[in-house]
Amino acid sequence: MRKIRDVLRLHFSAGLSIRQIHRSTKISVGSIQSLLKQAKTLNLSWPLPDNLDDSQLARLFYPQADTRHANRFEEPDWADLRKQLTRKGVTKQLLWEEYTQQYPNRCYSYSQFCDRYLNWVKKQRRSMRQHHKAGDILFVDYAGQTMPVVNPLTGEITRAQIFVAAMGASNYYYAEATWSQGLKDWLGSHVRAFNYLGGVPNMVVPDNLKSGVSKACKYDPDVNPAYQQLASHYDTAIVPARPRKPKDKAKAEVGVQIIERWILARLRHHTFFSLHELNQCIRALLVEVNQKPFKQLPGSRQQWFEEIDKPALNPLPRHDYEYTEIKMVKVNIDYHVQFESHLYSVPHQLVGEKLELHAKSRTVELYFKGKKVASHPRNDRYGFTTMPQHMPVNHQEHHKVNEGSLMNWAKDLGDEVLIWVKSQIKRKDHPQQAFRICLGALRLSNEYAPERINRACKIANRHHLYRLQQLKDILISNQDRLISESNNEPTLPQDHENIRGPHSFH
Repeated sequence: MRKIRDVLRLHFSAGLSIRQIHRSTKISVGSIQSLLKQAKTLNLSWPLPDNLDDSQLARLFYPQADTRHANRFEEPDWADLRKQLTRKGVTKQLLWEEYTQQYPNRCYSYSQFCDRYLNWVKKQRRSMRQHHKAGDILFVDYAGQTMPVVNPLTGEITRAQIFVAAMGASNYYYAEATWSQGLKDWLGSHVRAFNYLGGVPNMVVPDNLKSGVSKACKYDPDVNPAYQQLASHYDTAIVPARPRKPKDKAKAEVGVQIIERWILARLRHHTFFSLHELNQCIRALLVEVNQKPFKQLPGSRQQWFEEIDKPALNPLPRHDYEYTEIKMVKVNIDYHVQFESHLYSVPHQLVGEKLELHAKSRTVELYFKGKKVASHPRNDRYGFTTMPQHMPVNHQEHHKVNEGSLMNWAKDLGDEVLIWVKSQIKRKDHPQQAFRICLGALRLSNEYAPERINRACKIANRHHLYRLQQLKDILISNQDRLISESNNEPTLPQDHENIRGPHSFH
């Protein structure tokens, strides 16, 4: 069809003779004459109508051409075939046999059948080319390959994880090694990546790993609260890739390949004895990767980043994000919440409510419906931290009455119990902090006799044991009964001829 178009163009538009057209197109003179004669009959000139395609042009010039060969084979219904293949036990071999039975004289061979089906499947796929704005997206992921780090003292080998980040527009990379893919390492890698870039992108696209996404979903994924807090601190958006859609983070996938090939593969013969040593080598090779010239484009990743991405990045905040452990806690009846082994007070009006606890390296903050209700210095030791303003008015003004009731109850059980309760109250900054453990000890009278509790408190007072569990252990192990038996007065021996006394020795 191209030959026909060339003949018509050269004759009508260029004004060449038949001989000149022959030398240009290598078509015989007779054929050219026939084409021009047919064009005159059809009233065709140049340019041809826009709606005239090659098949229509062929039918105009060769209406008697045998086109039966083109339709010699019956084309299967590929869409229905694909649907059939999803059923259990159905194979391409079976479908081909059914196809040959239906069209015995116009069927493809099995190899052609399979090849044409695969070509049809490829045509059904659609891949949208993504165009990334400058400074818009940072793709992040972990490499599948890990690096061994040897403990110099024990020889134990730990596999370090490799974090990879890639800018969307310039393909500029950042990589580092961390001990794990846990939340703390995951967020720390983001902080160091932003510092390495010297700015913050508008959007971060992670994979659906548990540290970043609490619940993966194609349409509405749940981002981890701490991860969302980091995004708020840096004023960026977290947009997780869709599950099982690697093309959503194609830049990260390619970045992982490049980091594995150009950095990790080159370090495979090295032995590292610390994470810092490994990261130093990664950082040195990372500079080389970013400065490596493109093969098909001018410049390098470093140059593109400096010219395109970096000017468009948002500025870094004044302070780096501080890792914060976030968890939901319930306020106990004593208006305290527990984090690890320590208890922290909150306003007593929140008893029974669920609060969001933010634990930083130095402080513990508590939020109710997004509003901060308490803040305490972090304390990793067992005990209480209570603020007087969190107490009810009757606890603040009349807490001595409550102390008295506890002491009266303790006195009824025994003097040693009273001493133990007084010691508990004296050891706390606020008496209310001791109420829970004192009540626990006094309520042991529901299970044990008062005499046993009093003897158990005697042992506890002697050895300075002030934990409720220690008191329970004494009772469970019956140590109080051993003291009771040892304190019984010995019975006097009876007179007997076999018993010698002082009169036997002169």
